[in-house]
Amino acid sequence: MAALLPVSDYARGIRAGDRSVLARAITLVESQNPEHRTVAQALVQELLASTGGAHRVGITGVPGVGKSTFIDQLGIDLTAAGHRVAVLAVDPTSSRTGGSILGDKTRMERLAVDPAAFVRPSPAGRSLGGVTRATRETILLCEAAGFDVVLVETVGVGQSETVVADMVDFFLVLMLAGAGDELQGIKKGVLELADLVAVNKADGDNRPRAELAAADYRAALHLMSPASPTWSPPVVVCSGLTGDGLDELWQQVVIHRARMSATGELQERRRDQQVRWMWAMLDDRLRDDLRTDPAMGAVLDAARQRVHDGEIPATVAVDEVWRRYLECRS
Repeated sequence: MAALLPVSDYARGIRAGDRSVLARAITLVESQNPEHRTVAQALVQELLASTGGAHRVGITGVPGVGKSTFIDQLGIDLTAAGHRVAVLAVDPTSSRTGGSILGDKTRMERLAVDPAAFVRPSPAGRSLGGVTRATRETILLCEAAGFDVVLVETVGVGQSETVVADMVDFFLVLMLAGAGDELQGIKKGVLELADLVAVNKADGDNRPRAELAAADYRAALHLMSPASPTWSPPVVVCSGLTGDGLDELWQQVVIHRARMSATGELQERRRDQQVRWMWAMLDDRLRDDLRTDPAMGAVLDAARQRVHDGEIPATVAVDEVWRRYLECRS
């Protein structure tokens, strides 16, 4: 990593829309180095007044639904309409090697070279729902850099998507045709989180199947209680390949923002997200402190081995570890 800049230099470069400084700042907030984290926190605080103006849209869907092609086309349409678009594409991380493909930028060929867009692939790591711990801070940095649309693409491999829903204003779930089978396999919770369901790849001979799938999803959503009294999640069909239906889809995002802003729900949603962010960071801090405390290393190893060998249940191990942790802190 390049030498650290003063916080004022990072802030000045980001406000000026300097993409290289923005990229360096994002690397800073993703770092696990305590010194980097201290600088990153000061930077976010410095830029806080310049944030909050963007459409924050989370996009999820199972592998193969065409998320990258969809985002590439949607992003190109938005920049053509005068928007500045940031895409935070979270890549899968191998549970065996810890490696990440980081291929989303190459799959969004047009958007990656669009001067009005910024595509940032990040490894998912072990974060719940495939969203890095630093994604929330990265959203703020992108907003401060002048991007008025921030799209957060999640891995979409069956992990909880609650995390991304807790950091965006609008949660979009991409689906495929074949709803009769899919409705049996998808998690009801994902649909409950959705602000809009889009059946993708509705082109060519697949268009009629996509329309039938959309009707099935509308019926499924009709049986669920909407999260907001002022918004019932619509279902649309679209094609990331041809661009058909994307204008209608984005118009729903705009209408949703207008309604939520008018009722005050958008502002309240963001305030609640900030509180949940605080608790999430406290959880992370406690977990990191527990794992990195030299005095706890042997305790954790012994507890892990005893649970592994079936000598004690996990609940007993947790109580013992926590008791020793409190003793070390006193």
